[in-house]
Amino acid sequence: MPHVALAPAARETRLDLANSRWAALRSARPDLEPAIALQGELIGLVIDLADAVEGTRLPRLSLPARYLAAKLARGVPALTGEPIPVPTATLKPALLKLCTALSRGGAGKAADHIESILAEGRLEAGSLLAASIARDQRAIRTGALQHGVAPDLLWLVAELGVSPYVHALERAYLDASDDTLGRALAMWDRGYCPACGSWPALAEVHASHRVLRCSFCAAAWEMNRYACIYCGESGERFVTAAPNEDRPDRRLELCTACSGYLKTVDVASLSPFPLLAIADLETMDLDVAAMERGFSRPTLKDFTSKPST
Repeated sequence: MPHVALAPAARETRLDLANSRWAALRSARPDLEPAIALQGELIGLVIDLADAVEGTRLPRLSLPARYLAAKLARGVPALTGEPIPVPTATLKPALLKLCTALSRGGAGKAADHIESILAEGRLEAGSLLAASIARDQRAIRTGALQHGVAPDLLWLVAELGVSPYVHALERAYLDASDDTLGRALAMWDRGYCPACGSWPALAEVHASHRVLRCSFCAAAWEMNRYACIYCGESGERFVTAAPNEDRPDRRLELCTACSGYLKTVDVASLSPFPLLAIADLETMDLDVAAMERGFSRPTLKDFTSKPST
């Protein structure tokens, strides 16, 4: 089935796995110690927030299975365009803590500025988080420029702060056990997330299944064909290669039709939320190898102007 339902992982299990992976990464790449230390603090905060979200009642959204199935059939992700309420009281304190961590980790005054305008209400946290859920880069960039803050950093803060909530919504509403929705998910043959519309951070190959992993909500799904996730190219212009011959388990999918790339790694098990960020850091050298060859990741898809094709 293209949509893969991940079993929830206990907090201790996630932390033990994270610490094990960071230890291995420190040993292999001691130069990444500052990045690992920052990621450790950020992931700890996101796990705390995920626990808080799981301890609250999710909103009762009007998302019947037939309605979601019809959206998916048109290529529109399940949560796209929906009036999703934001639990600002739960999420805002985490935004401030994330800013503090980013400031200590190297973002300095840029992160302090974001924390200040959020704490003082000059930038409304609920609106920022709603824009992140909607994957509205334009709105967040506009808000950042109005307040004189770095757009990319503001996007990161919002994404980290709201991702546990979107992950919980994905688990709750993309229920493949419903026959109607299950059939629609089985037909989903697109490279972007069926829940939120984000591109995958990478593909985890587990038991010979190429599982795409959403960079935002950590949803897991498969395409029904082996092709470029961005443009659908499956001919000779789409190739898979291992930059390091000694590590055939770490590969790049490269498409000269659209100049897009995707990292692919063999794994013993799929990464639980939010540990996909560790996999992204572990494979940062693959990003460098792809970009040195002129490949890049496209911007997020825009579902507001016209239906996806």
